[in-house]
Amino acid sequence: MTETVPSAAQTSSLRRLVPRIFSRSARRDDVEQLIRTVRTHHPKGDLSIIERAYTVADKAHAGQTRQSGEPYITHPLAVAQILADLGLGPKAIAAALLHDTVEDTGYPLDAIASEFGDEVAMLVDGVTKLDKVKYGESAQAETVRKMIVAMSKDIRVLVIKLADRLHNARTWGFVPPEKAQKKATETLEIYAPLAHRLGIQTIKSELEDLSFAVLHPKLYAEIDSLVKQRTPQREQYVQTVIEAVDADLRELRIRGRVMGRPKQLYSVYQKMVVRGREFDDIYDLIGIRVLVGSVRDCYAVLGAIHARWTPLPGRFKDYIATPKFNLYQSLHTTVIGPGGRTVEIQIRTNEMHQQAEYGVAAHWKYKERMNGGKADPKALDTDMAWLAHISDWQAETADPGEFLDSLRFEIGAKEVYVFTPKGRVIGLPAGATPVDFAYAVHTEIGHRTMGAKVNGRLVPLESELKSGDVVEVFTSKNPDAGPSQDWLGFVKSTRARNKIRGWFTKERREEAIEQGKEAIARAMRRQNLPLQRLMSQDSFAEVARQLRYDDVSALYAAVGEGHVSTQSVIEKVTALVSVDDTTTGPIDLPPIGRTRAPRGGDSGVLVRGAPDILVKLAKCCTPVPGDDIVGFVTRGSGVSVHRSDCTNVQSLKSDPDRLIEVSWAPTTKSVFLVQIQVEALDRSGLLSDVTRVLSEHHVNILSATVSTTNDRLALSRFVFEMGDIVHLDRVLNAVRRIDAVYDVYRVTSS
Repeated sequence: MTETVPSAAQTSSLRRLVPRIFSRSARRDDVEQLIRTVRTHHPKGDLSIIERAYTVADKAHAGQTRQSGEPYITHPLAVAQILADLGLGPKAIAAALLHDTVEDTGYPLDAIASEFGDEVAMLVDGVTKLDKVKYGESAQAETVRKMIVAMSKDIRVLVIKLADRLHNARTWGFVPPEKAQKKATETLEIYAPLAHRLGIQTIKSELEDLSFAVLHPKLYAEIDSLVKQRTPQREQYVQTVIEAVDADLRELRIRGRVMGRPKQLYSVYQKMVVRGREFDDIYDLIGIRVLVGSVRDCYAVLGAIHARWTPLPGRFKDYIATPKFNLYQSLHTTVIGPGGRTVEIQIRTNEMHQQAEYGVAAHWKYKERMNGGKADPKALDTDMAWLAHISDWQAETADPGEFLDSLRFEIGAKEVYVFTPKGRVIGLPAGATPVDFAYAVHTEIGHRTMGAKVNGRLVPLESELKSGDVVEVFTSKNPDAGPSQDWLGFVKSTRARNKIRGWFTKERREEAIEQGKEAIARAMRRQNLPLQRLMSQDSFAEVARQLRYDDVSALYAAVGEGHVSTQSVIEKVTALVSVDDTTTGPIDLPPIGRTRAPRGGDSGVLVRGAPDILVKLAKCCTPVPGDDIVGFVTRGSGVSVHRSDCTNVQSLKSDPDRLIEVSWAPTTKSVFLVQIQVEALDRSGLLSDVTRVLSEHHVNILSATVSTTNDRLALSRFVFEMGDIVHLDRVLNAVRRIDAVYDVYRVTSS
């Protein structure tokens, strides 16, 4: 697809406000700099694989250029350099050099596997799939799901993707503004939080700043100007604080480094705009970092600083004793420094600093060193349990829209840290309850939970937990114990919600299967159909396939849950048998002349004083349970039931003697006609998408009309039958999520 190029005025304005997104890579004709960086972290690594990967990538991308005008090879080279700076090994670097070859050059994955090994091919394949992530529709959600699966198999897939996104972000100034803004939004919602979860602060901070610059260039330039205006006096003040802390280190005879901490512009924006703080009231505009050799030294330095300056109440955090979810460790304190100004101070060891800046990459490097140069793909499982949790619920969440919403919540949510009675730390979303805690410990403990203690006191299960709470749950010994439906109203974690829903789905499935099977059998007996012959045919399996159910049991369950009507199933079965079954003679269906319309119970309506009278639901207003209805005695066709507000009722009221009182009494065999209207902006494939969604929700469409106005407004009406009107809300919500659809509603008059 041809992309529009930003106008000269737009480009000039952005260059002036945000020069960072117009970065160019210095072209290198060799990989000496890259290899030197890798050699410092992996002196015994096989560096020849990097040279071979570069040769293949350079040849494959020959003649290709980026939108900035640079040769395309500068991009994989820059991505590889980012990973080398993080300390990743030769195979990951080789995969970074090759990461665009399969998608952009047609270089086959099999060739990568044969030349560089299965491990490199797996990394390239993972990143190739990730590169197709698009923001907005369910297709994007499904592709993000693939990213989560690849990430759970090998975390380096995501690290390569983050480096790829980072270098692309540095060149967003060369792409159309609309595309850059879409990518920046996606980055802030998904990739920056994932970098934070992995603890890679350097990538996370730069991604946030670059995204902020693209989305709000004027605000970015204004905050940048405010920070720079105060830089000279701030640096002078920070130097005064550093000298004082250096003096304390010498007095304690502790070797360490004291330095100023860089300020992230997006963080300032969050505190000024989102939290409503004044620029001069932001604590960490003035911040220093102290790096020492041991944990004991960290606490010694903290004591000396608190002895010198008064700490602010509530501003001390000990992430050494209780690390964050991404393994981050440090001591944080804010003190009233010289001249009464607040200073934020971080104290950590050198190893903690590596972990804080490079996160999982530093952890991976450490694991490689401990395993004799070989990385263990499962080494992180015990340390970063959230990876396992995400892998679990992505498999449990079927709806792609719900999955993407859950992912955004899961990776972006703040956490509280609570303890088990034995001192194990459990990370939970803010606002979590003892039920969330129980499911985080084990699924069966969650299912059997009946009570809880927090800090030794009995509390309701919906109580909100706070960091530092010691939580103990009590479980039922009854083998039939299970969760309560009410828990879904207060649990916060995706894991707990999915486990509770899964339990109810499993428990109710067998009951729904029996109800569906019984409903079909009753309806067939009532219509004098040969029950034994029809039920033994393979036609039920064929009907299940037509309606997109996995098997006959799933079809019975759908009938039992009201997702599809019994009459619809029977009609499809008899149609199949009457066409296909020519060897066993005719089927004893009732003669046409004796066929009767459904009686009161079949229509779901009872007529007062005449329960056996023939009842028909009017097609002009298609009433369904929940609507106010009136009955009208027709000549020779029983009672016609209309909505109270139906336009035809006004004319019927001219003959009040024929009006009769009716009421709803739906059963599992009741069938109702529903008419909906879909309003959307006309586009190619719209009708196909709508009918596909209706079909996926097992809707039997009886008729459809489609029209398009001069202003490209597409109006579509569908009439279909439904066994349970509750299912209608789910169908309408699914149609609303279709791209370009802006309204869908039930039509109650023709």
